[in-house]
Amino acid sequence: MRLKKLLLINFKNLTQAEVELSEGINCFVGDNGAGKTNILDAVYYLAMSKSAFTMTDGQSVHHGEEFFVVEGSYLTDDNRSELVNCSFSRRGGKVLKRNGKEYDRMADHVGCFPVVIVSPQDSSLISDAAEERRRYLNGFISQIDRQYLNSMMRYNAVLAERNRFLKGSSDESMLQIYDMQLSEHGTRVYECRKAIIEKMQPLVAEYYKYLSEDREQVEISYRSELADMAMGELLLRSRERDIVNQFTTSGVHRDDVVFRIGGYPLRKYGSQGQQKSFLIALKLAQYRLVAESAGEKPILLLDDLFDKLDMGRVEKLLSLVSGDDFGQICITDCNKVRLEGILDRAGKEYSLFTVEGGDLK
Repeated sequence: MRLKKLLLINFKNLTQAEVELSEGINCFVGDNGAGKTNILDAVYYLAMSKSAFTMTDGQSVHHGEEFFVVEGSYLTDDNRSELVNCSFSRRGGKVLKRNGKEYDRMADHVGCFPVVIVSPQDSSLISDAAEERRRYLNGFISQIDRQYLNSMMRYNAVLAERNRFLKGSSDESMLQIYDMQLSEHGTRVYECRKAIIEKMQPLVAEYYKYLSEDREQVEISYRSELADMAMGELLLRSRERDIVNQFTTSGVHRDDVVFRIGGYPLRKYGSQGQQKSFLIALKLAQYRLVAESAGEKPILLLDDLFDKLDMGRVEKLLSLVSGDDFGQICITDCNKVRLEGILDRAGKEYSLFTVEGGDLK
């Protein structure tokens, strides 16, 4: 998958920008706050119909304006041209179009234009609560499994209804209906998550070994109550507790992903460099699985490349992702000379753009 042209109007601090991208490495350099990350987020927006970061659509509108437009012209790996347009206005809401046709459901767009982002924000996957790791897993799997996305959406809808019901009633027959639906969708979600984590484990270990020169062993595993008990049985067992607490206390909405280094929790025992290397290995494993499933090489977005990484690991990373297994890449960095030096030493062709105060040059 290749993004040939990107057009932005009133997107965050970018009032108007248009750029033609090369099929290989595209570098965006500039000072902090210039708007480099916003360009990568626009590419992510076109793929996922939402920001890669915790921002609402309204927060992505340039200050003082009423709307934004993000548009991308693509060329697929089998040479099909595609045009994606995503617009949002404070009064009219969000509209997503593919080749001029508006989607009935934006969820139908997820996975059509695969993308993987590596960002300093990824540190929340290690430092924050399980909700962040579930959100990451949901976004990742949704790109490669449409049924998973549907099951997750239905599960969340039924869960919200059940929780509202518990606040005012304890009728057993109605709870049984909710539990049957949660069991159906929750079991599907569990099985998909379990399968994807099993596939990721050896890939994460492989990429981490490459980046760290085999200094430490890392693991990724999936923690779920459904590993020990079927969803229906779990809900029945916790029903009395749910009625007392007035919300659903068991289910896949409480699952977690566990990261370890040398057999110990990564959060406590991993240095900043080790944690960053692990997160990159995690995203590279994601890239590989998305590419295999979609039959398209995702666009790889590397934001603030040198954040908590030494020069040696950055060079190894760029050497890896500029190979045949990867496709188009967009990189941001605040140091033009440093980035050019690494790419020149690697003998890689690249396009370089300067971002200054929301202007793209």
